[in-house]
Amino acid sequence: QVQLVESGGGLVQPGESLRLSCAASGIIFSINAMSWYRQAPGKQRELVATVFRAGSTSYADSVKGRFIISRDNAENTVDLQMNSLKPEDTAVYYCNKFTGPFLPWGLGTQVTVSS
Repeated sequence: QVQLVESGGGLVQPGESLRLSCAASGIIFSINAMSWYRQAPGKQRELVATVFRAGSTSYADSVKGRFIISRDNAENTVDLQMNSLKPEDTAVYYCNKFTGPFLPWGLGTQVTVSS
């Protein structure tokens, strides 16, 4: 059974950091490009960052230079280090494949950036 479980979210002040983690089970993790997505209230889900099979990465312009995505194929995890957080980063964060068909979405982890 395929399962994605996100963790690490919380309430932080602007400028602070958080590290999110996604644990995947039931899939051959290493063959997939994996991504982090986020969905803010009233907005569509958007792609935040991707780590490809060979380890290369790409980022949305809004997070470039602040977020770092990484993966551990042995542990079937993909992490997102978020630095210099801004209020506009507030959203529920999810992980999934970079391309469809997507895996069943997890519950996500809430990130709130507020003073």
